Amino acid sequence: METKLIIRADDLGYSDAVNIGIERSVHKGIINNVGVMVNMPTTLDGLSMIRDTKVCLGLHVVISSGRPLLNPKFIPSIVDDDGAFLSSADYRKAPNDFVNLDEVILEIEAQYQKFIELVGRKPDYFEGHAVVSDNFFKGLLVVAKCHQLNLLQVTLNSGRPSLLFKGHSLHVFMESMNKDYNPYQTLKRAVLSSCDEEYPMMICHPGYLDDYLVKHSSLTTPRTKEVEMLTDPQVRAWLYQHQVRLIKYNEI
Repeated sequence: METKLIIRADDLGYSDAVNIGIERSVHKGIINNVGVMVNMPTTLDGLSMIRDTKVCLGLHVVISSGRPLLNPKFIPSIVDDDGAFLSSADYRKAPNDFVNLDEVILEIEAQYQKFIELVGRKPDYFEGHAVVSDNFFKGLLVVAKCHQLNLLQVTLNSGRPSLLFKGHSLHVFMESMNKDYNPYQTLKRAVLSSCDEEYPMMICHPGYLDDYLVKHSSLTTPRTKEVEMLTDPQVRAWLYQHQVRLIKYNEI
């Protein structure tokens, strides 16, 4: 029986090394869904690397990396004194949700409009990067409803991490922050745990390491492990043997 699996790469545009890892995972690997960070300096380079492909492109909304598209004075709750976004660590250690809903809606809208400018169309899917914040999630929902976007909406399904997408439950497998992370094992768990009521989805962050990434991201060497797994011919053969079809968000 065929299993439908969603596997995506986040963070296109984060850095040159990340772009190279994603490009390789698309051209020589199994990635067919890519999330774009539109506020980063290397976004245009990243998009040019996969422009000749038919990957499904999503807007990976950012409020914790790089600099905002808006003037920082309009969004003081989510920037530091230098006008850069607060880090994901700032969100994790905060006792309360400090994100101002009206402010974050403005920045989300600006990033949506930037995606339209860069890509020439609406994103195939729409979600947020690395921040757990009720007001951030509410802001994403507001902008999604305004523009009729396909939002990956965070939910809980029997205590398991899931996302709601077009009325379907997507069972999330994202283990790259775990100690002794093995992406091969995560992929196999995603495939073998699938059931009729949901789509298994593995979220990856393939990339290589450069100075910018090492200085700004807490996720480093797992990215290189994911490039290796995603481009391994034996993985493609294993998926074929187990009747796994890799699907895009726009096929749901």
